[in-house]
Amino acid sequence: MTLGHFFYIPGVLLLGVVIGFVLGGRASAAAAGDRAELERRQAARKAREAAREGAEGPR
Repeated sequence: MTLGHFFYIPGVLLLGVVIGFVLGGRASAAAAGDRAELERRQAARKAREAAREGAEGPR
């Protein structure tokens, strides 16, 4: 192995870790946004159902 391998291999490994960290952070943020959107939709659905039941009155 040449001296270049002692710099090239750890450098490529470090670059892979940095790229993985960046892409993982983006995926995590997107998943959190999707989860928040789902919770918002579920809350709106429950509010519509509650309003619909309140408008019908007691049976």
